[in-house]
Amino acid sequence: MDIPRWRAILAGMEYDADVIITGGGLNGPALALALAQAGLTVAVIDAQPARARAEANFDGRAYALAIASKRLLSATGVWDRIAGEAQPMLEIKTGDGRPGEGPAPLFLHFEAAEIEEGPMGFMVEDRHLYAAFLAAMEAEDRITHLPATTVTAQEVGAAGVTVTLSDGRTLTGKVLAGCDGRASGTAQRAGIGRTGWGYGQTALVCAVAHEKPHGGIAHQFFMPSGPLAILPLKGNRSSIVWSETEAQAKTIAGLTDEDFLEVLRPRFGEFLGTIELAGGRFTYPLNLTLANAYVAPRLALVGDAAHGVHPIAGQGLNLGFRDVGALAEVLVEAHRRGEDIGTVDVLERYQSWRRFDATALALGMDAVNKLFSNDNPLLRAARDIGMGVVGALPPLRRGFIRQAAGIAGTPPKLLRGVAL
Repeated sequence: MDIPRWRAILAGMEYDADVIITGGGLNGPALALALAQAGLTVAVIDAQPARARAEANFDGRAYALAIASKRLLSATGVWDRIAGEAQPMLEIKTGDGRPGEGPAPLFLHFEAAEIEEGPMGFMVEDRHLYAAFLAAMEAEDRITHLPATTVTAQEVGAAGVTVTLSDGRTLTGKVLAGCDGRASGTAQRAGIGRTGWGYGQTALVCAVAHEKPHGGIAHQFFMPSGPLAILPLKGNRSSIVWSETEAQAKTIAGLTDEDFLEVLRPRFGEFLGTIELAGGRFTYPLNLTLANAYVAPRLALVGDAAHGVHPIAGQGLNLGFRDVGALAEVLVEAHRRGEDIGTVDVLERYQSWRRFDATALALGMDAVNKLFSNDNPLLRAARDIGMGVVGALPPLRRGFIRQAAGIAGTPPKLLRGVAL
């Protein structure tokens, strides 16, 4: 009998799982797999019907996976399931832009060969990534997946945490991991407040098919009202993340598909030839929201539940996977040492590891968005010069790339491709 189980029995508590995860998006399944493959039992409470998202037709949603995120997926056995659907990103080109004026001169141009790590990242559609996680969870005996279910209450005790589900059942575990997004009910029920602000911007998200091949090149144009990202997908398709002012975005979102394209085309330019929509259109209000704490007794927050950031550098999911790697490593090592994995001193190791890095990156993206989302000629000149200096100095440029790829410093084992 292991020590934590012995303590639980003395306390009169029987655990349904070592770790209960609220949120079945992407971070929740990633954390579940990492923990289960290291010997812990996990329950994943997922508000969405399991198969609906996995079997959906392409809807335009996709993610830019950094090198470190690809390594985590490899270490947990997910990458082999999606490798054939992943589009390598071989170059990143960044510059200013104005609607109808065509591409401006680049101030940053990154190429994969500079860091000798293969592609700089990969674009993967949401439906493929989720389906891969779902299949991996179904193959893991230590994971109990509860789709179409939500948490309605949670109660923390000395030896465990109990959650009440929407179907009336209760589950008890040693740790509750909140992977339930920016409006995290897990955080709210624990009394964890948030700090943040809105950007007055809305992201218009879709995918387009285009006449010419993209060559695996990702583009970021800084328009006066917000950044426009054009990210390569498999085939002659690209994912669009287009930030506009709230008022303008509301108007654009209400247009027909053809009128939407007429507004997009002058911003997109003609470098990929003619374009047409490939999938649905979505809008997301943009804001910065940071949890005032990542942990509480028997509770830890992961991904957007801990830090919702601007999509300007496509780092949201990558930041979440860094959290997954750190929390999984902390919990697994504590479990192997015979510690109670839900105590505050164990969970604070995770908070100490991740909070500064995530907050610094979130505030950095906030500053970049504010600096670039305007048409002030003095600011445009100053920032273009500054970014030009970064682009002209190879050590600075490589450091910039390695940081964005998540491979700078000493990341968690999973993000180095090492299984726990």
